[in-house]
Amino acid sequence: MNKLCHIEIDDTGLPVPTPEMEQERKIAVFDLLEDNSFALPDREGQAAPGGPYRLGLSIREKRLVFDIATDGGDKVAEFHLSMGPFRQVVKDYFQICASYFEAVKRLPPAQIEAIDMARRGIHNEGARTVQERLEGKAEIDIDTARRLFTLICVLQSGE
Repeated sequence: MNKLCHIEIDDTGLPVPTPEMEQERKIAVFDLLEDNSFALPDREGQAAPGGPYRLGLSIREKRLVFDIATDGGDKVAEFHLSMGPFRQVVKDYFQICASYFEAVKRLPPAQIEAIDMARRGIHNEGARTVQERLEGKAEIDIDTARRLFTLICVLQSGE
């Protein structure tokens, strides 16, 4: 069962998210729990505990923290990732999302579609960054990476 079964986001100390960010968070968590691929690789010749896994996501000391436990609550891994590689793509994603939300209010469908394509492209870039940063720590597919990127954006919006 190489998957996530529970996700908890620790936003302690971060500003209250906007309603739009809270909605994005809820959708990403729901979608992740419905369909994801998450496995821990073997380390130093030892097999990693099998899933399903519980994921805690937080930002501590300006680092993204993945806290992984078994479904029973036994801690099995903790990864601390620098936010540096995410900063530009998150910033670009927020900017394109703002453009998209404005476009929906006043532009014709063809222009909205063009902005949405750009938004998806940046989102995919963020997902690839997630996969790269987790390489050797966790094995995830692109859809799981996309949803995790959304959650990283939610956390980053409060910094």
